[in-house]
Amino acid sequence: MGSSSQGSAAVAAARVDLCALDLMPVFAKEMIAGGVAGAISKTAIAPLERVKILLQTRTNEFGSLGVLKSLKKVRQHDGIKGFYKGNGASVLRIIPYAALHFMAYERYRCWILINCPSLGTGPSVDLLAGSASGGTAVLCTYPLDLARTKLAFQVNSSDQLNRALKRASPQPTYGGIMDVFRGVYSEGGVRSLYRGVGPTLMGILPYAGLKFYIYEGLKAHVPDDYKNSVTLKLSCGAAAGLFGQTLTYPLDVVRRQMQVQNQQQHGQFGGPRITGTFQGLIAIKQTQGWRQLFAGLSLNYIKVVPSVAIGFTAYDTVKHFLKIPPREK
Repeated sequence: MGSSSQGSAAVAAARVDLCALDLMPVFAKEMIAGGVAGAISKTAIAPLERVKILLQTRTNEFGSLGVLKSLKKVRQHDGIKGFYKGNGASVLRIIPYAALHFMAYERYRCWILINCPSLGTGPSVDLLAGSASGGTAVLCTYPLDLARTKLAFQVNSSDQLNRALKRASPQPTYGGIMDVFRGVYSEGGVRSLYRGVGPTLMGILPYAGLKFYIYEGLKAHVPDDYKNSVTLKLSCGAAAGLFGQTLTYPLDVVRRQMQVQNQQQHGQFGGPRITGTFQGLIAIKQTQGWRQLFAGLSLNYIKVVPSVAIGFTAYDTVKHFLKIPPREK
């Protein structure tokens, strides 16, 4: 009798949970799935992301080093924890960023299909929806990306020259995300929290649009029997990410140098202060060489594949768990 009552209670509880899950709006489920996927993928590639930022910004110390030597140098100066310096800010940023990015993409795509039927249902819709969702996510989370970059930029160096430069021109040392926010805000108010947002938007709009455009375009040519293959989805996503990154990577370099230039020693880059996107592209090319515009790109190639693989796998898994209906429905 008791076991029967317990079984009934368990069934009733399961039904309540099922109802609660069914009542959750689809957009909320998409945000949860995107946030979880972003956090997992970003943490998995944190060491490579840290080295990429150092290659982009610390040209004198890391510019001549390869990926493996840079990883060894980070470990030597900062230890294992150094691989994840700034990852807290990165995860805090990527959760709302990925949540907004995936959810906004689905909403924008739906809106375009309803209000712009002349565009049809082809990849052009994905291009517009991807660009719009990327811009929306960036504007909402940019200060966290700025904090992540400033924290990742710091290296506990024992180099005598660097110590002498620090004594001559002391630079702020940040202990955490809130410390970065306070320090940056004191420099110039809210506007300082968005330093470098121009090249960020100029980079993310085409990148996010191209990523979805190529991904959906590749999937459209896949036979129906293989459309649900996770391996195939990850392959299409990786190809789209690699192509988009190559086209927009110089803008990412300009953004990183704009974000940290107040922390740089005077004249470290041997050129004028970067004040705008196109001026920054020209200044970096003239003073650091055109190769610097692609510094860290090979590392980006290395991290894009696992990032896309882990991100899409996690997103699909959480979507299935939350019972998000197929896009066609």
